Amino acid sequence: MGSLNVRAVPGLPEVRIGEDLAALIAEAAVRAGAPLADGEIVVVAHKVVSKAEGAVVALGDVEPGEQARELAARFAAETGQPRDPRAVQVVLDQTREVVRAERGVLISRTHHGFVCANAGVDASNAAEDTLVLLPRDPDGSARRLRAGLAQSCGVEVAVLIADSFGRAWRHGQVDVAIGLAGLDPLQDWRGRHDARGMQLRATWLALADALAALGELVRAKDSGEPVAVVAGLERLLTVEDGPGAAALLRPAEEDLFL
Repeated sequence: MGSLNVRAVPGLPEVRIGEDLAALIAEAAVRAGAPLADGEIVVVAHKVVSKAEGAVVALGDVEPGEQARELAARFAAETGQPRDPRAVQVVLDQTREVVRAERGVLISRTHHGFVCANAGVDASNAAEDTLVLLPRDPDGSARRLRAGLAQSCGVEVAVLIADSFGRAWRHGQVDVAIGLAGLDPLQDWRGRHDARGMQLRATWLALADALAALGELVRAKDSGEPVAVVAGLERLLTVEDGPGAAALLRPAEEDLFL
């Protein structure tokens, strides 16, 4: 299997709406003395993608509805902490289906199909009274970034957009892939055999999620380094952009936890 090298890309400036994120990443990698190379996987925290694309909301522009006010009051009572009904409204706006609402958290199925806390809406690493949303089309964002990096520095890389999600039955959060281009998100071993010759029936590896978590290990939440680069997995890259992270989503009728 060889070995892997994972590095954070330091020096990326604060990203603003409309900026060329691919060019910013390429330039930061050069300044760090480690320019991007063919066959690498670029793992990008979703917030810089959302900021560049304008997927942010100023709370001053939000008028909460009745449902948001009721939920905010309920969450405040449950947690003993005030809850801004405007922020709850933003979560509802990003929600296709409310799966569960309790203990101060909305578990949402987003318009993308992700099941996550508060529809992925986040206030960390954002301007005051501003919320960052998930990218509107994360796979499309990954494809554009991949094309932009090819144009900016002439390399063929894969691009993975990551966000932190919780998991059923386990404490803590871990980064998973919400957007992907240039890599198959799943590696299917069903029907193949293990080292002892036993046929595998359920082994279906979430390769993209493993890579997202790998990138997280070299990027602290407070380091201001939203990009990591994985080298050593050139064999996994595809010429085509591929099906994207959408292929990781389990249909609602197959979800055992809802």
